[in-house]
Amino acid sequence: MSYANFNDVLDRTLVPIATKLNNQRHVAAIRDAFMLIFPLTIASSIVILINNLLFSPDSFIVQILGLNNIFPNLADAQQVLASVAYGTINIMSIFIAFLVAQLLANHFKADATLVGLTSVACFMILYPAPYVENDVSVISTQYLGAQGLFVAMIVACLVGEFLPKLFKLKKLKITMPDMVPPAVSRSFSGMLPIVIVVAVTGIINYLVLMIAPDGVNELIYKGIQSPLRDLGGNIFGVLILAFLQTLLFSIGIHGPNTLNAVRSAIFTEQDLANLDFINQGGSLWDVPYKETWGVLNDMFANMGGTGMTLGLIIAIFLVSRRPEQRQIAKMSLVPGIFQINEPMIFGLPIVLNPLMIIPFILTPMVNILVGYFVTVVWPIMPTPAIGVPWTTPGIINLFLGSGGNIMAAVVGVVCLVISVLIYLPFVIASNRAQKAEVKN
Repeated sequence: MSYANFNDVLDRTLVPIATKLNNQRHVAAIRDAFMLIFPLTIASSIVILINNLLFSPDSFIVQILGLNNIFPNLADAQQVLASVAYGTINIMSIFIAFLVAQLLANHFKADATLVGLTSVACFMILYPAPYVENDVSVISTQYLGAQGLFVAMIVACLVGEFLPKLFKLKKLKITMPDMVPPAVSRSFSGMLPIVIVVAVTGIINYLVLMIAPDGVNELIYKGIQSPLRDLGGNIFGVLILAFLQTLLFSIGIHGPNTLNAVRSAIFTEQDLANLDFINQGGSLWDVPYKETWGVLNDMFANMGGTGMTLGLIIAIFLVSRRPEQRQIAKMSLVPGIFQINEPMIFGLPIVLNPLMIIPFILTPMVNILVGYFVTVVWPIMPTPAIGVPWTTPGIINLFLGSGGNIMAAVVGVVCLVISVLIYLPFVIASNRAQKAEVKN
């Protein structure tokens, strides 16, 4: 099959499927919701990073400066900022319940705030009931964080889908006189649809409790979320997603955005569990989940962006004699250092470029395996489980994500060198191909 025929097959089969998935309103709402809470997740991660860089006995900075000798109880200082997690990653499900429903309401041009608030209300209606302990009414926080994400997404999708449609039914709309303040009129306008939605949610909760006494959260978590986490949350799941992400990008579809909802559903719980473990004083060497997307791909296989294209830029500088390639590489270098690689993907281009698609897909997968080897098979560095802003340069990313471990920076250099070596023969081949075209 020729390259042209291969590209034609992709255009007729994979592209329409990926495009529909990317534009499907529920998938898009979940994807965008996780993007919106990303600053909060990173804020919590940065606080945890500061705690581990300055107060953890394992930190490279602490060891170099001898801070643990100067301050014998240095590790206790980590508790000063530990409470930040309670207002960020530990209540993520509430954020998702609101935002997904709000984004769907925007799609239907309905009152987004009321829909979002109703979704949170429904999420809490389905939440495990308070219990009394030592004469105090207690509510579990177990499902407010990552473990409640699936219920939050399902509730938000249902509320965001049906409540806007109920708002549009004139028979359910209460119209107030013109002299009534707009905020009051707005509340009464949607009152009956909201009553219906919360009442139906209450009935569903009652029926679920009859067959599952621990409630819908426990039912969903054990039946769906936990198996999905175990199925995808391993080295094979990470490799498959890396392959699909780069394959989509190579045919012109934004792979990271398209698969964001899938990645979030599989790996968010694991990444947040790692952060919580670290926040409670646990060692990066002992985090419960080492085979996550955030650890293996984002830390080891994303230098320069998807496909580790910083290695491609360096390879072009080393061996390419094509002036247009070198010019694009020059323009892409600074963005590439900060993990932005659209100039390379669409400018070189990598999209629908048979010579570059192969290393573009292969390079991150090889480096994911390197990360797996140095953290799981033969641990020579702590797991880089502390999230850092995605624009942080790759080697610094690894250094900070591992709590300031110098070996992590060394491994980062090795991963970058590997990426350059993989791209080199393909850059040379592209130069030879151009020469052959000129001769013909």
